[in-house]
Amino acid sequence: MAISKLQLPAGLKAHELNSPVALATELANNVAKALSAAISANGTATLVVSGGRSPVAFFQNLAQQQLDWSKVVISLADERWVPVEHADSNAGLLKRYLLQGPAAKARFIGLYSAAASVEQAALDADSAVAELPPIDVLILGMGDDGHTASLFPNSPNLSEALRLDGERRCLPMLAPTVPRQRLTLTRQILASARLPILSISGQAKLDTLRTALAGDDLAEMPIRAFLNSSLEIYWCP
Repeated sequence: MAISKLQLPAGLKAHELNSPVALATELANNVAKALSAAISANGTATLVVSGGRSPVAFFQNLAQQQLDWSKVVISLADERWVPVEHADSNAGLLKRYLLQGPAAKARFIGLYSAAASVEQAALDADSAVAELPPIDVLILGMGDDGHTASLFPNSPNLSEALRLDGERRCLPMLAPTVPRQRLTLTRQILASARLPILSISGQAKLDTLRTALAGDDLAEMPIRAFLNSSLEIYWCP
């Protein structure tokens, strides 16, 4: 029997898989079950996902799941302020790997708009996200600096974005890497998800998670805002 490497505090739900393939498969299966249950209970299901390169295998697995995709609404936790055709676009990533085949019937609510400024684009996204039903499943990732979505340490709007009583659903953020201009859903909407999930892989991310769990300064490591008993963590080496 393998010895667990996670060794996380009691109260956190953890799924430890042995490979990225196993993680993508298990995560897709469990997300599909949660979405199916939401459709049965409410007639619709809402999924909010994060972008980047890590979720590609998960997206491909999820697209193969037997779901009534016409009753699923999908949106993004954050977006790079680049056109959908750009290689760094999270919406473009979803269209290539998730919104394919039967899954293309899902309704997608994107965050990007070709506005005059990232501030205006965030206001446009705020209006678009107003149509988002309650979030059934949220998939978050995490950077080595402890950011999640595009809630970056030291970003000018971080304190407002982390407010639980904030009025904004989406805010412009500044990333330390290009493309620097980002759009992110705020904590008050992300924290409302019925099933929040953090998906990470590798020892470096596990070390970052342990560091985050050892402190409580949200501005230093924004992932801390979501590290509570409702969160399910998926990890593989």
